[in-house]
Amino acid sequence: MLALQIKEIKAFMNKLLNSETFDRFLLEEARIQTGNTFLIDGHLNKAFYTREELEDPELLPYNLTLWKDMRSTCFMLIKGKKVPLLFKLTLIYNPRDSHTLLEQAGAGEYSSLLKSFVLTIKYDQKRLLLTTGTSFSTFIMDKTPDLIWDEALRRFLFENGIDFEEG
Repeated sequence: MLALQIKEIKAFMNKLLNSETFDRFLLEEARIQTGNTFLIDGHLNKAFYTREELEDPELLPYNLTLWKDMRSTCFMLIKGKKVPLLFKLTLIYNPRDSHTLLEQAGAGEYSSLLKSFVLTIKYDQKRLLLTTGTSFSTFIMDKTPDLIWDEALRRFLFENGIDFEEG
């Protein structure tokens, strides 16, 4: 697990909410506290969709909503004259990319055990923290997948001009 503090909150928020930077992630949950508290469950409500939509992997490839489809909703809840009291986003790295990441790092044997690479983004009026995590279908002792995800996130932030410090 890795904890990173974002140095330039405004620049980060612009990339998160007004650009495609994080669009490959899936939204598991969003909690936004302003004058009210908003909770968004990113799990798809399958009863809402037709059988055809559910069977088409191009339309609904995952059980979670793509961040790009929820970005504008979260932006509308966060924007305003006052900053939110708190927000916490739980994003899941795109599963296809997760498995590719493990394969390229020579850790493909963990691919079948991996549920998700998790990125938690938490803002509390003073600081914005990113925390990594991994979820597996069973307990594993080896921390190699965790280290691979941590390094991939550092690289992602660096490549997207997001300044951070570890701690």
